[in-house]
Amino acid sequence: MTHHPGTGSLDLVIEDIKKRALHRTSILEGQLRGVAKMIENEDYCMDIITQSRAIQRSLESLNKLLLENHLRTHVAHMFDEGGTQREQAIEELLKAFHFQAK
Repeated sequence: MTHHPGTGSLDLVIEDIKKRALHRTSILEGQLRGVAKMIENEDYCMDIITQSRAIQRSLESLNKLLLENHLRTHVAHMFDEGGTQREQAIEELLKAFHFQAK
């Protein structure tokens, strides 16, 4: 693993998660194009909202994959490093879940 000082990033993505995340982004691209076309065609508002909500669920699915990768790679490494790296990992997780320290 290569650590990039100051960025907290490692060159490591779990291949299965990467494949699934890229697939999810392809789906999201199609969903977004579909919603744009619905708006352009002045489709029924509730149908557009239904599709928009589906996009939100797809984004949440993508976020879960990305978080899983982060936990299994970067956070695990940062906890192993200890000290300030461990504290940074905790801060990142709090931020990811909107629990930022005041």
